[in-house]
Amino acid sequence: MISSKAWRTLGALVVTMAAAPAAANAQIYMSRDAAGNIVLSDRQVDPTATLRTYAVAGSTFRATKGVVSERASRYESLIEENAAAHGVNPHLVRAVIQQESAFNPNARSNKGAMGLMQLMPATAAELGVTDPYNPSENIRGGVAYLKGLLVKFQQNVELALAAYNAGPTAVTKYGAVPPYRETKDYVSRITKNVDLAPKPKRIYKTVEIVDGREVPRYSSVETPGAQLVATAKK
Repeated sequence: MISSKAWRTLGALVVTMAAAPAAANAQIYMSRDAAGNIVLSDRQVDPTATLRTYAVAGSTFRATKGVVSERASRYESLIEENAAAHGVNPHLVRAVIQQESAFNPNARSNKGAMGLMQLMPATAAELGVTDPYNPSENIRGGVAYLKGLLVKFQQNVELALAAYNAGPTAVTKYGAVPPYRETKDYVSRITKNVDLAPKPKRIYKTVEIVDGREVPRYSSVETPGAQLVATAKK
């Protein structure tokens, strides 16, 4: 998620570029520094920066679909496969990867966390991940680790995410999301992204007796006694 400071920088860049008479669009390069902060520029100062185009209309602007989402699609099958294998919400996995690395498989934090799901060396070794920069290994290990935290904290997503960010010891110590601003923001951003993700459509079946025979009824609304018969993506 882009900070308010980054949005102000983005606005200034777009407004400046809009001043050119022929400018119909503004192209902004977005990357992250070693600390994970968003860096915006009208020049590609970092080879890993993603290009986003903004349509300019007077003093307002709107973002078109970014490169990050295109990059994310490369790992869709790995996310779905590993999420299903461990019984973890795939939207949660996507949101964690977005927050951790913005889907950059070569990301490395100043603390040494590596790859898409930013695995620390000790965690990667414990999970049998020999190459943390290999997307397949990284996602496999990251989802397994996330599943372990969900089990440890009794499926409490907020506590599991807090542990992913600040470590299980800190969460156990406070018995809640630790009072660290970074961790609180981390949990809030990810849970918000999960809430905004499209929900699967569920089909329920009920049976009514009409003229002495059973008549099945199907609905997307769950009612008492209804049987779930199908789940599909919207």
